[in-house]
Amino acid sequence: KKNFHAELDYKCDNQRSLILSSSQEDLDIRLGFGLCAQEQDFIRKRKKVVAAALKDVLQLKEDLQEDEVPVVAIMTTGGGTRALTAMYAHLLSVQELNILDCVSYITGLSGTTWTMSSLYEDPDWSQKDLKEALNDVRKHVLKNKFFACFAPNRLKYYLKELCQREKEGHRICFTDLWGLIIETMLHEKEDSHKLTDQQQALNQGQNPLPIYLSLNVKDKISDQDFREWVEFTPYEVGFPKYGTFIRAEDFGSEFFMGRLMKKMPESRICFLEGNLLTVILSPADDETLFPRRPNELDTRVVCPTDSFSDVFRDVVMLRPAASEIPNFLKGLQMNNNYLESEFSKWKDCELDSQPNHLTAATDYLILIDTAFAFATSYPPLMRPERKVDVILHFNYSSAFLISKSSKYFAKQGIPFPTKVPDDQETPHVKECYIVGDKESPETPIVIFFPLVNDTFREYKAPGKIQIVQWYLYRCRYLRLWRLIAHYSNMLLPMWWCHWRTI
Repeated sequence: KKNFHAELDYKCDNQRSLILSSSQEDLDIRLGFGLCAQEQDFIRKRKKVVAAALKDVLQLKEDLQEDEVPVVAIMTTGGGTRALTAMYAHLLSVQELNILDCVSYITGLSGTTWTMSSLYEDPDWSQKDLKEALNDVRKHVLKNKFFACFAPNRLKYYLKELCQREKEGHRICFTDLWGLIIETMLHEKEDSHKLTDQQQALNQGQNPLPIYLSLNVKDKISDQDFREWVEFTPYEVGFPKYGTFIRAEDFGSEFFMGRLMKKMPESRICFLEGNLLTVILSPADDETLFPRRPNELDTRVVCPTDSFSDVFRDVVMLRPAASEIPNFLKGLQMNNNYLESEFSKWKDCELDSQPNHLTAATDYLILIDTAFAFATSYPPLMRPERKVDVILHFNYSSAFLISKSSKYFAKQGIPFPTKVPDDQETPHVKECYIVGDKESPETPIVIFFPLVNDTFREYKAPGKIQIVQWYLYRCRYLRLWRLIAHYSNMLLPMWWCHWRTI
């Protein structure tokens, strides 16, 4: 076997390169920060759809050239069932405005992954009326979930599926059971779809490319000290941080030094949903319990902990809802001159400064819900290789996650709008904000839609405020006449008695 050695060279000016000291021909993983061939082919097909849609929406006289077509993305946040239903409503509104065909990417995490996985079961979902899909999911949300999910026949089904999964060689954890429960909540029957099946919805560029997001953490270490983004597409699964990706059908298989050692059957989509939505099952963010480690290593005096503090920390850091997946980075060696190289560590991960703490040194990946640390699905869209121009931010949380995102990307040196609304400083929240940076062409334009209902209450339909105003006017005067009648009934007997005495 050839000795494989990869050197990750991160330039300070954000120009990243990957230097390989041996051939990649016999490797089963893809090394590099660029987009895979399948995604590049999809973008070429999708741009034709987007160009035709923009010509119709903007009423252009001439066709757009390929380099004139903007890359528009929809970015969603987490929020459980609220995010599930709200995303359907947002997509329906975008579809009615004829803008859905202008979108090239859709990213999601937590609850919105339910919506995305359900939609992409249909290869032509964006070309069909989403009202039917919205009504269908509404029925599932309103039903009695306890009796539907924990009926005796469903419990037997869970046991059978978990035993079958264990026979296939997968490590069983609580997220597998949670994925089966989600399957019952949304489908009430076995869902045989897999992540790679969604490629059928992309083969002609007829739908936006879905990107699911998760976090890789370390055991007994706060996710505020160490966290790495893992992105899932119907084509690939991988770490943008390391520039290492595997085929989607190989996720869950065992790798060593970039070679596939033990092939596992591809998991059904419900087990992936169990991995991506675990925030409601796990303990609260541990940032308040343990202070974050500094980004720079200082000289300090360390007091040894006693057994009680060790036990307490182990209990608090317990992640019952985390899933353990075989690490496909296992055996890949970062360059021996790690400390001397220009490796630019993530500024929010202090452990990056120590080579033996990188992910390639562990046997398993520990995946948790992204909502633990970031609650938005921005990171895949911030990759410079995707060249995203416009982002539609659909917010399903009460907090203004765009302000947190702006601070995070500014810290990482990633182009992102800096002048963004903040819920703590904005007394009156609007229903839409448009932010960008005219001086930085690399910064995407973000159209932010917070979770608020303000002026919409005064409209019956877009541009039809007169009827609503007349209704409010009528209600206001009806209320006034009721008050007059009420007080007249009280004053009339007094006035009548006074008149009789005259």
